[in-house]
Amino acid sequence: MINVQEGIRMTKQTLILTEEAMAKINRALINLLKQSDAKCAILVDQDGKCVAKKGFTKTIDTDGLSALIAGAFSSTRAMASLVGEKDFSVLFHQGNKDHIHNILVDDDTILTVIFDNRTTIGMVRLYSKESAQVLKEILSQARASEKKGKGVDITKEATDRLDDLFGI
Repeated sequence: MINVQEGIRMTKQTLILTEEAMAKINRALINLLKQSDAKCAILVDQDGKCVAKKGFTKTIDTDGLSALIAGAFSSTRAMASLVGEKDFSVLFHQGNKDHIHNILVDDDTILTVIFDNRTTIGMVRLYSKESAQVLKEILSQARASEKKGKGVDITKEATDRLDDLFGI
């Protein structure tokens, strides 16, 4: 009997990204959108938090979507484990007008691309795979820098900026 829990990862410490790493991530997402002609791209961490987003996201609850994407990959890991796989690296959801393509960037991060009929799944798959490799390298470098103590806590930085903005 296979233990389903083997396919579910426990939460790791939150990744801390520098402004430089965030700029690289944002450039990679913008490049993906230009190449694939997709509507938007979202980078999601394993805890369901939106790390970065680009494109037409105003009408999308990206926080809710990020949580659902992480949950879907968590259950997919459990399914993969039951059939003897480490992971299924791609999830695709096809709708009548909008489609969602998810690809694992690394063990802790998922790239989500939302697109419509202006482009094809082939284009999105090709460019999201390339972008996932670029993002994997950026995140790997960020994790290495973080271990050396060079990371900046963007949560604290964002909270401090909001406090300054509202005079708290």
